[in-house]
Amino acid sequence: MNQTIDVDEVPPSAEALRMTVLQKEMEKVDAARKEREAEERRLSEFARDFLHNHVGEKEMAMVRRLVMNAVKDGKFEAMIYSFPSRLCTDSGRAINNSDPRWPETLQGKAKELYASYEELGKPRGYKLTAMVINFPDGIPGDIGFFLNWAPPAV
Repeated sequence: MNQTIDVDEVPPSAEALRMTVLQKEMEKVDAARKEREAEERRLSEFARDFLHNHVGEKEMAMVRRLVMNAVKDGKFEAMIYSFPSRLCTDSGRAINNSDPRWPETLQGKAKELYASYEELGKPRGYKLTAMVINFPDGIPGDIGFFLNWAPPAV
């Protein structure tokens, strides 16, 4: 912003300057509103997909990739999936409180992934835990599914 200032020009009025500042503030508010609306649309589309569609091959391939990348890094655990806590029937309270009945609160793709774990992963020695991974404004935000293949504790 290299503006040259003409010292011979009559300066703008205080009212004109206030209007310029107000206009800039209104532009910021409008940009924030548009950003919020876009985020709400994105979350709405995610929720619709999450609740009405099935876990696909791409998602299962992603889980396998995450696990294999963790193994390459020498880890025994990977976060394989995350979703907004509001998509649990209790908004994530059971998971946040380590209630043993937390799987009953799952819906949609999370419920399918948990069922896949019960059918395929658990019999092969994997463990699956769920936890709240962030707390925006002190409220449970997203839930993470963590798949673990560590050796049993002695």
